[in-house]
Formats: sequence, structure tokens, C-alpha cells
Amino acid sequence: MPNSPSKLDIIAIGEPMIELNQPIIGGSYLPGFGGDTSNAVIAAARSGVRTGYFTGLGNDAFGRALLKLWQSEGVDASRVKVDPSAHTAVYFVSHGVDGHEFYYMRAGSAASRIGVDDLPHDYIRSARILHVSGISQAISNSAADAVFAAIDIAKSSGAILSYDSNLRLQLWPLARARAIIHEAMRFADIALPGLDDAQKLTGLVDPDAIADFYLRLGAKIVALTLGKSGSLIATSSKRQLVPSISVAAVDATAAGDTFDGAFLAEYLATSDPFRAAIYANAAAALSTTGYGAVAPMPERQAILNAIGE
Repeated sequence: MPNSPSKLDIIAIGEPMIELNQPIIGGSYLPGFGGDTSNAVIAAARSGVRTGYFTGLGNDAFGRALLKLWQSEGVDASRVKVDPSAHTAVYFVSHGVDGHEFYYMRAGSAASRIGVDDLPHDYIRSARILHVSGISQAISNSAADAVFAAIDIAKSSGAILSYDSNLRLQLWPLARARAIIHEAMRFADIALPGLDDAQKLTGLVDPDAIADFYLRLGAKIVALTLGKSGSLIATSSKRQLVPSISVAAVDATAAGDTFDGAFLAEYLATSDPFRAAIYANAAAALSTTGYGAVAPMPERQAILNAIGE
């Protein structure tokens, strides 16, 4: 693994996974990679920023494959913890008339065993942005505590906190998810909720009301993703519905994660959340034109081409 750079643009914490994706009903499963925050830093790396990842992996073939992936994508993994007593998580994706369905084998994963004492403080302090999610905290009590501790470390060093709610009710009940996610969101500079998740978490329906909720909670920027409709970007002084581009979509497995990584990368480049949303909407749309989480994520030039630049 490479030595970590002295300063990274984005560091994410969470649970990476091996993906087995079945494009055709009844067909074979194709191997790939997933995990929301891992996907996000890969998407950001493809947009040209320096990224790193902290997690736990099993000492197994799947863990080694993820390390090789990050190396190939330019994602620093020098501080990843390898746990010989735990496994690397796996999930399955199938596709049908109602969209894609997921099945997970993640209980007891190496990532879920990460705790406060495992955190690399100096590494987290090296980031301009710390990116975490609801899944980062849902996988175990120790992981939830570790993310809160990482938030404290990052904020004390002046880093920007980015948080995607990414609600997974298979992992925890709604009341607990709401309490932990919204407590973490109080520290978020950039809130990245998806509409469906936010409606469940807030009890609100209207996108503008949801944006107001997260602004009141403390976010400086709310980027509420709306699927094919694009995203609603809101700050204390301005808000705008930013449309997406039209594509022939086949698999939306990691569209939201791609949005996150592209949005953060472009925000770092421009300090303009509305420009970042134009860029990220296109990246997310392009990522749905192929199967799997990582393989179809676009490079920066493809995104610029899609928005006419």
C-alpha cells in the first residue's frame, strides 16, 4: 500500500463490500465492488481529487481485491485495518420489473468491528473533507461511536464534514436511525440526503421543507438528490432545482454515491455548490448507463462532455 499523502482532499470512513450483480433475471452474478463511502471516494478520485479511505477488511481474497481496487483508482488505503478474525462484507444485486434488489452478507464484517480506538487521528486530520454516511454508523454500535469520534477529530482540525443519510432500515430501526443520523447531521457542513430517505427520516414530503429542516439542523449546504429530476441545492441565501441529464439508464446501484463523490470534488474545485450539482447530476446519470457500482462511474472528461464543456 502507498504511503499516505501529507494532505488529502477527501477521506471517507465506512464499509466497503464485494458486489455480485445479476444483470439478467436468472443469469450469472458478475463480480464487482460496492460500499457507499468507498464508491464516493472512487467517484471523487475519477474527478481528479486526492482521496483516502479508512475501514476494516478481512484477511481474505475479497479484502485483497478491495485493496487492489483502491490502488488502481488512486485512493490511498495506507491506514486500512486488516482483521484476520473477521471477513470482508459481500452483497448481491438482482434486477426486476420493480428495479434492483439487494441481499447482504455483512454481519460481523471487519468494517463493523472498527471502534474508536482504531481511528487514525493524524490521517483524519489530513483531510479537507471527511465524508461519512448513515451506513457508516448503522453497521454496529462501535462503528457509530467511531464515526462520532472521527467527526470530532475532523472538525477540530477545520475540515469540512460531508454526511449522506443513506438510510438502510435492514440495519437498524427508524427511530434509532433518525436519532443517530440527525445528531451527526448537526455537525455536517454539507448534507447529502436522498429524497426517499429524507422523507422517512424527517416525516416531511416537500423537498423545500426537507431542505429547510437540514439547514436548521446546521448544514451550510443541502444537496437533496431527487433521482431523475436532479437535485435541490439550498444554502441560507439561495436555493435552486438543478436538473439532470437524460440517459439510457440500466442500473442505478451507486448513482447516489457517484453524486456524492463528484459533488464534493467539484465543490473543492469551485466552492460553488450549484456548479457542483450540475456536474454531480451528470456524473450520477452517466453511472446508471452500465451495470455495477464502480465500473460505470465516469471520469472527469466524460462528465464535462455530458454537460457541454
